[in-house]
Amino acid sequence: MSKELQIEVRDSLAEVPAEQWNALSDDGNPFLRHEFLHTLDTSGCLGDRTGWYPRYFLLWETDESGQHLIGAVPTYIKTNSYGEFVFDWAWAEAYERHQMEYYPKLVSSIPFTPATGRRLLTRSDQPLEETIKLLAAGVRQFAHSEQFSSVHFLFVTEAESNVLSAIEPTRAPVKKAGKDTESDKPQADGSQSDTDENQPGAAQPGAAQPSADQPEAAQADETQPDAAQPNAARSTDIDQLAVVTDHLRRLDVQYHWRNDDYTDFDDFLSRCTAKRRKTIRRERRYVTDANLRLEQRLGSTLSEQEWRWVHQFYKSTFDRKWGNPSLTRDFFEGIGEKMGDKVLIVFAYDPEDEQPEWPVACSIMFIGTKTLYGRFWGCRAEYNALHFEACYYQGIEYCIAHSILHFEPGAQGEHKITRGFIPTLTRSAHYIQHPQFRDAIANFLSQETPHVQQRCKGLNDLLPFKAESLTI
Repeated sequence: MSKELQIEVRDSLAEVPAEQWNALSDDGNPFLRHEFLHTLDTSGCLGDRTGWYPRYFLLWETDESGQHLIGAVPTYIKTNSYGEFVFDWAWAEAYERHQMEYYPKLVSSIPFTPATGRRLLTRSDQPLEETIKLLAAGVRQFAHSEQFSSVHFLFVTEAESNVLSAIEPTRAPVKKAGKDTESDKPQADGSQSDTDENQPGAAQPGAAQPSADQPEAAQADETQPDAAQPNAARSTDIDQLAVVTDHLRRLDVQYHWRNDDYTDFDDFLSRCTAKRRKTIRRERRYVTDANLRLEQRLGSTLSEQEWRWVHQFYKSTFDRKWGNPSLTRDFFEGIGEKMGDKVLIVFAYDPEDEQPEWPVACSIMFIGTKTLYGRFWGCRAEYNALHFEACYYQGIEYCIAHSILHFEPGAQGEHKITRGFIPTLTRSAHYIQHPQFRDAIANFLSQETPHVQQRCKGLNDLLPFKAESLTI
């Protein structure tokens, strides 16, 4: 039986069967589900307002039985670097200093979500490494044809990072479809603020000195993508892929909790030193002494009014930090309707509040098969240590009660270490088109990487666990 492979590029998942897309990710990551990504796209979170323009790469296999989705990559044309949490501001500034355009670029990531997971999705019956190579080659060919400055795979798995850094030439029939013609490229002046967790903070990549005879990076068009026609046909065909994808590897550090077969929270505390155990108990006591009541709820049980509260709490954090919230109320309500059993909401109530039925704070987490992901927090009144309780300790209790192996509470925050969150390396992979800028960034990363590794190792000294209980 003859088989034909075809790569298609679309700007919407509307006509992609959800069951085929979800079959590409068998690790239970909620952010990779069709429901999550499509809700982001249809609820006003993407597009001109935030500078994220979806481009989904779909690897189809066609045989006598029909067409089957065997691989995919969610990517986004970006006109800024907000909402990514892998900081490349200095790289963009270096381009600007040399009168070159860094934006638009192509990013494979989950918008506004610094959670590790697969980015090059493959069906379980397909050869993993070969399919990753083919998908990466298709993404890179697209970036070349559209003249984007760079391609970035953010928060990839270690296996993906290893493959992306040493890929051999790959050839396969490819067809591009979907609306992204020459007049469809976003302009490079998009802007959007995030919370201080996503502000400029990268080191300089080195003194790049591109010369006039080197190929220049992407130049942005003057028009923004037209969202009114989400799947307009394309006429561009590519018969062969022949791309060597030698991405630059970059490391960073997050802080993740690991479930060491704890029976309950007290068992977790028993593995900590006396000093740290006392500190954690004191923080939890602040909340109970304030007579606050914490309630864990699945998103599928929330009313329409409660989802409005959730969105208000989410917005409140940005209001206090002079940022612009990216996620809309429609997004939260849509997620509650489509995958509410994958959302954990922790409400905090104060019975002495003027409106005791209205929560005073809320944390928002997403539930995976093996990992709990902490994402957002908001409050309308200040209480001592309530943030630690709602965002960290409630999540740890949930993981122990439901035998969840890992808890990723979000990006940054060394204060998490003393509360049991282990310094953990995260990975990204970057392809830079301009050869001299690529060399400069490669040189910068060669110096940055050992410092990140050493920092990650050194931070373990701050962990609260007894030496005999520490298994890293």
